[in-house]
Amino acid sequence: MFEHTGEYIKNDMIIEFSKTLEMFDLNQSEARLFAFMYLSNKPLTLDDMSEALGKSKTSMSTSARSLTELKLISPVWKKGVRKDLYQANPQLFKIFMMTYIDKWVDASKSQKEGLEKIKRQIHEQEALPNMEDRLEEVIEFHRQIEQFFACMKQEHSSLK
Repeated sequence: MFEHTGEYIKNDMIIEFSKTLEMFDLNQSEARLFAFMYLSNKPLTLDDMSEALGKSKTSMSTSARSLTELKLISPVWKKGVRKDLYQANPQLFKIFMMTYIDKWVDASKSQKEGLEKIKRQIHEQEALPNMEDRLEEVIEFHRQIEQFFACMKQEHSSLK
């Protein structure tokens, strides 16, 4: 009876943790796989992942590749094991925060550049003169976002 209850609790943990991970732009499959791997705290094969999550090995391979690219999991080597093994990166907070911060910095920088291009067009064509002040406020808003997340990035890069 306790084994069954333990499995339900572990599954609930994976579901709740994966909801948080989805807020960091992981799809549902990636989020559930990472949550499972992180909570397992040991190297796993694609077969282990597939069996535990009830997904195909191909699906697990695709998700594992995505998580590896994001540096959330890493391939590991274990003597005597011929299959590929993967393990969750233990620096959970730092990895997620750095990834999230990088996305915000890149997005705000890109949007700010697009808005500045529009501002130049307004100025060159002397179109929409009433909009120039409001547009400058929007650009400043993006500058502040970019600076805020750049400061956060610097702060979090010093965490261990």
